[in-house]
Amino acid sequence: MAMTPEGRVKKAVKDYLSHLGAWYYMPVSNGMGRVGCPDIIACYQGQFIAIETKAPGKRRAVTPNQQREIDGIIHANGLALVVDDVEQLKEAMNAKVITSGAAHQGGV
Repeated sequence: MAMTPEGRVKKAVKDYLSHLGAWYYMPVSNGMGRVGCPDIIACYQGQFIAIETKAPGKRRAVTPNQQREIDGIIHANGLALVVDDVEQLKEAMNAKVITSGAAHQGGV
């Protein structure tokens, strides 16, 4: 079965997190969880990271429920973002982890 464009972004994000040695989890959306919860929840060097993945070009297409969850995570000083390319995650993680002083020399 062919992978969807969003599926390719999710795979690239998971591969990158695995490469870093980050812990991550993909909550199952079955009506029993939080509506709008980001696609991938991760922890790296003590930093909470929530990632909503979108197909390329659809980065701005978040639902009100997704935006509510993203805003709540940011308010709690977590890193929450919407990506349609893994490079966006890499840039955001470098900026957030480096500024928090948690990164190894050279960034992530």
